[in-house]
Parts: sequence; structure tokens; C-alpha cells
Amino acid sequence: MAYRHQISIIGSRSLGGESLALVAALSTRLVDEGYRIVTGGLGTLPNAVHQGAISSSSYTGGDTIALLPGFEPEPALGHADIIIPTGLDIARNALVANGDAVIAIGGGAGTLSEIAFAWQMNRPIISLGSGGWSEKLAGETIDQRFPEKTIIYCESIDAVIETLANELKADYRRHNR
Repeated sequence: MAYRHQISIIGSRSLGGESLALVAALSTRLVDEGYRIVTGGLGTLPNAVHQGAISSSSYTGGDTIALLPGFEPEPALGHADIIIPTGLDIARNALVANGDAVIAIGGGAGTLSEIAFAWQMNRPIISLGSGGWSEKLAGETIDQRFPEKTIIYCESIDAVIETLANELKADYRRHNR
């Protein structure tokens, strides 16, 4: 079995209707392109991810992964194919940020921490805006650890898919500590 890139989608727990529709459509395309999707498992975002994923004709039943902060799987039942109750509370944000690439939409403090972890782990980070930290940090270099790198802003799903293809081909030096 070949490795399939895991793309983390992070963002606000309570996204509005337009943003949720965008997340669902993006998730359909990601699964169409052969990616798996990782979320933090709480709020409206994981449900939109799962609904989009199952809408794909390429859906396999193992395409959405929820990494929960608690010990109980219930918050993600029906919102993910694979549910991992980590018991790590907010420390699980580091696991969510460890996808092969991270796509952020909106977001508060949890999303900010996931962006910071993804940055430190040298993951490509794509912003879809929609307010919050995703929009505030779009186009920014977080610190000088990777001075040539920025958080990439994409205006459309097509742009996200194209950016992912290019970024995942790039020779990213993985975090090695």
C-alpha cells in the first residue's frame, strides 16, 4: 500500500455557513486527489470535512482522521472515519499540525497554536482566510527559522490543490528533534 499524504485542515470550531461549504468542497477535492484529511475532531469543521470527503467518488472509508483532545471518541462519531482520542488536551494540536501540509481557515487560539507548531515542523501552511488567525497570518513569515517561507494565501480550491501539488514536491527539511 502506498503512502497517501495527510493534509490537516484547521480552523475555527464554529465556522459560518459559507466557510463550512468551502471546507466541504475542499475536502471533496482533496479526497478526489488522493489525500487523507486530519482534523482536531471538535466543532463544525470536522463534520464539514467528513461530509465533503464522503461526497467524493474516490472516498474509501479511511479518508478522514480526527485527533481528539480527550479520552472519549463520542465527539467525533459520525464526523470521521478514524477517531483517535489522544487524552492530550491542547497538546494534541502538535499532532494535528504534523500533517504533510496544513490548511487553515479562520481560527482562534487553538488554530494559532497549530499554525505555530506547523511552522516549527516546517510544514507548508496554506491560508483560506475567513477571518481569524488564518487571515491575519496569510503572507507572513512567522520567524527567521525559515526566512524564505511564508504562510501561503489561496483564494480558491483550485489554487489550494495546485499549491499542495507544488509544495509537497518541494524538498522540505522535516523537523528532526
